[in-house]
Amino acid sequence: MAGSFRLSSSLSPVQSRDFPKMRFFNPRIQVPNPAPLLKPTKTANTKVVLPGIVRVAASEMPVTAGKSAAMAESGGLQVDLVTEADLKENGFRSTRRTKIVCTIGPRTCEFEEIEALAVGGMNVARVNMCHGTLEWHRDVIRRVRRLNEEKGFAVAVMMDTEGSEIHMDDLNGAESAKAEDGEIWTFTVRTFDPSSCPERTITVNYDGFAEDVKIGDELLVDGGMVRFVVTEKIGPDVICQCTDPGLLLPRANLTFWRNESLVQERNAMLPTISSKDWLDIDFGIAEGVDFIAVSFVKSAEVIKTLKSYITARSPGSKIAVIAKIESIDSLRNLEEIIEASDGAMVARGDLGAQIPIEQVPSIQKRVVQLCRQLNKPVIVASQLLESMIEYPIPTRAEVADVSEAIGQQADALMLSSESAMGQYPEKALAVLRSVSLRIEKWRREEKHLDATNPSVVSSSTPPSISEEICNTASQMANKLKADAIFVYTKTGQTASLLSRNRPDCPIFAFTPTTSIRRCLNLQWGLIPFRLDFSDDVESNLNRTFSLLKARGMINSGGLIIVVSDVLQSIQAIKVP
Repeated sequence: MAGSFRLSSSLSPVQSRDFPKMRFFNPRIQVPNPAPLLKPTKTANTKVVLPGIVRVAASEMPVTAGKSAAMAESGGLQVDLVTEADLKENGFRSTRRTKIVCTIGPRTCEFEEIEALAVGGMNVARVNMCHGTLEWHRDVIRRVRRLNEEKGFAVAVMMDTEGSEIHMDDLNGAESAKAEDGEIWTFTVRTFDPSSCPERTITVNYDGFAEDVKIGDELLVDGGMVRFVVTEKIGPDVICQCTDPGLLLPRANLTFWRNESLVQERNAMLPTISSKDWLDIDFGIAEGVDFIAVSFVKSAEVIKTLKSYITARSPGSKIAVIAKIESIDSLRNLEEIIEASDGAMVARGDLGAQIPIEQVPSIQKRVVQLCRQLNKPVIVASQLLESMIEYPIPTRAEVADVSEAIGQQADALMLSSESAMGQYPEKALAVLRSVSLRIEKWRREEKHLDATNPSVVSSSTPPSISEEICNTASQMANKLKADAIFVYTKTGQTASLLSRNRPDCPIFAFTPTTSIRRCLNLQWGLIPFRLDFSDDVESNLNRTFSLLKARGMINSGGLIIVVSDVLQSIQAIKVP
């Protein structure tokens, strides 16, 4: 092809897997026209409770028989209208690299509301199994799928398990309750009919709660948003006095501290994945969710067990398992947990309830760096824009916090209550989008590009030819100031390796599989397209350029770095 040069390993994909110890290879360069596996880990013994007899139709959510309108109009290239408009108006380098996860709740569960979030920049829709019924979650998931089909979006669905945590009940149907300073409240394991529940009484889901708590303990609600001190115990009732007033929300988690240390005895008694979680997981498999986020992970064994279970229930499933880092146990086995998982979430709210809050920023940075080294996507979550639950603009401190996470180059940021039940979900999303764009642009303009050498970033993983190709492609893109990297991938692995290197330009990931396209939508810098392609790189390029130019998404003269995981090759080419 005129105006291009190719760097190729000259190895077939089968041959390339036979060289796990090769650090690099001697490439063959053609210049037709010069132009300007996881290691074994030692894990703690973890109690895993498998469900009894569960019958589900374990299959991915079926795609409608007919091609979507967006796919049909593009001649086989599927991309959402928002991305298309952005590329037309602002060009490649204007694209946002940091992805956004939005929790769907009462404020955002209707089709029009979900569509508004997708138009605003939502890449992943999260359903929190702590709240709502299975029917409610099923409706949300199917609305997201319908949106993707009708509008060409690639919004993925993440199901977040409840986990074995102590939490309050649903406040007898009330949206919230206010605890004032000095008030006396009763926390109990007794069950009441909603109409007969005494005033200022909250039911707790953990039967051993009254036995574990001692007089003088501090009870923290939702990581310390409200604080009580235990003053008396009467049978199953724990009498507490409010010392830090605040808003009590339905099913908020509870932790208790004794002598300035977290009381952890109950953690050893509770399984990471409860019986309810297993039922929810079967539901998620049946509905074809893209990610399952596991709460309060204690060891890698839990992740391995769940992945094996998913494989057994739904062979060939592409469901990825995300480990939530939110407990002391998670930190003790951090590297093993992340290695076993498909990604991680820094759940700062619950984490801050188990460790001193001043340690949370350094833990966040450590998890982000470790995930990048191990090539796992990482989400920074909890209290990003907490004030926007009630107010239309964030605090300056919140914006600084978001900017720091973007500067650390986390793959994604997550809205929780801000989008689920807040007064201004779309405005909160707009803040994340605008701050992401501004900080990313500033880093490029001020040359604050990631100075980490790709070989250093990838030193924690076994070397491979694919890895070296992606390292080289990223370095080429930065040095040549390429407009974009095009990657043709059937598994998503090559696109993921490119994302890990955080190149200056965006990465267009072309994949023939709809589920892979959705999963790639969680990773930094990747713009996933659905496209059927062959093993002929030049034919793929000609077709891609034709389709993109026909829709005004690409202009002649741009420099593109092309990577293929089929032929293990790199190409640098000017758009004809």
